[in-house]
Amino acid sequence: MPSAVSDEVAVLLLADTAPASLLWGWSNMVRGPRALRGTPGLRFAKLLGSGFEGGFGLRPSKSRQGLFAVFSNAAAADAFADDSALVATYQTRCTELCTVKMRPCASRGSWDGNALSPSASHPAAGPIAALTRASIRLRLAPAFWRYAPAAQHAIDSAAGCRLAVGLGEAPFLRQATFSVWDDVAAMDAYARSGAHLDAIRAAQHKHYFSESLFARFVVLGMRGTWKGRTYASEPEFAHGLA
Repeated sequence: MPSAVSDEVAVLLLADTAPASLLWGWSNMVRGPRALRGTPGLRFAKLLGSGFEGGFGLRPSKSRQGLFAVFSNAAAADAFADDSALVATYQTRCTELCTVKMRPCASRGSWDGNALSPSASHPAAGPIAALTRASIRLRLAPAFWRYAPAAQHAIDSAAGCRLAVGLGEAPFLRQATFSVWDDVAAMDAYARSGAHLDAIRAAQHKHYFSESLFARFVVLGMRGTWKGRTYASEPEFAHGLA
């Protein structure tokens, strides 16, 4: 019997917690994936901190955080992003909230032993997203982090980058980055040149990571506000971001 076709859909939520709700935001991080316990169709989830002002550096943000979740099908992802009590609470407690729904189109590696199952083809045109995450070997972490400032500067000025954020499960050692691009060409131009390429080559040659995941996604919808920029609602997204 042929294996079932994957229908995985991922949701990334980026939030900037209001000053009056910082304690709630920190307690949410402590709870971790338990905050999503019982969510229908949920395969995998991570509650993530962010770098200062959403960047890639070691200095943490006291208010910005992220949530990455993978669902077994699109209906479950939609129900979570559009109707869940947790997302509704984020909406009332945050000054900014941005939600990205997407299908994996390529993936290599794993996250705490969980691998993604690509359920889409690379888009011929239009937006594409990238997620990279790694568990950094303790003795090699200082060498790895020397690449961060140049990579941050490069992505901040990269043509075609619509959104980029540094995320992490734990300071210093369990880190992730997420970005959204105009198209595959813009993403590849950044990934295959300059500071980012230097960092990737060093990580591969010097074995900085004990586990890593590199994934690309077709963006199904993106809405909300992040770092002062408002993104289009889902019906408009097929024609580009606002």
